Amino acid sequence: MGNAYEIYALRYATMSPRTPHLNFLAPDPHDTTAQDLDYFVWLIRGYGRDILVDTGFNAEEAQLRGRKLTLNPVEALAAFGVKAEDIWDVVVTHLHYDHAGNLDRFPNAKFHLQEREMSYATGRCMCNGMLRHPFSVEHVTLMVRHVYGERVTFHSGDGEVAPGVTLHRVGGHSDGLQVVRVETARGPVVLASDAAHYYANLQRRSPFPIVYNIGDMAQGWETVERLAGDPDRFIPGHDPIVAEIYPRASDKVDAFALHKMPSRSFAKER
Repeated sequence: MGNAYEIYALRYATMSPRTPHLNFLAPDPHDTTAQDLDYFVWLIRGYGRDILVDTGFNAEEAQLRGRKLTLNPVEALAAFGVKAEDIWDVVVTHLHYDHAGNLDRFPNAKFHLQEREMSYATGRCMCNGMLRHPFSVEHVTLMVRHVYGERVTFHSGDGEVAPGVTLHRVGGHSDGLQVVRVETARGPVVLASDAAHYYANLQRRSPFPIVYNIGDMAQGWETVERLAGDPDRFIPGHDPIVAEIYPRASDKVDAFALHKMPSRSFAKER
């Protein structure tokens, strides 16, 4: 089917436990189930190229934020057989600390970013501590340096990284959040990043508590569903269920093949 890619989710950290009030803006008061939060970067492979989606965080940021880093994403990629210097395109879905660290570790990469996210991360909203908290000034400053080094490709709304790999701004969680639609053998798969941290954020229409614009987030769920065309073809940004239902793709690193069919369907869960 045209340009069909492989997609791999590489898990590099986990945070636990998290109660529902940490994961949903309006949690069910009767739900007391604790749930882990996984951290991923995503590798798109096909047609002689590797495209990385997001760059995770490093040990210094993990210590600063009180997170447990299992393996730096750059080392996770290496264990999966991909050298950082061989990555030529990096999509940064947004500039929060857990998606835009390690920007100095990819010496040959162009970074694909929504113009609106750069404006948001360097504008007046960063004077507010609550809105600023998910960002790292070091990461944002390094992205500014990449802009001056002519290493950033800005997108405004919809864009394309390669045939069959497209970008779509949805906002909500962060003003310039973008999702990635990838053509695979099983149809288009949407890497939703933080448009939905968990499957349940979208299924229940209940936002994750870190949100810039709830209206944009709600509209973003509609966009994700439209782009995917099937509830089993959207991938949330932090849900441990991803590692449970997709085939393991490596015995050296936590990698999961998203271009394969999941072992469980969500078609009737809404």
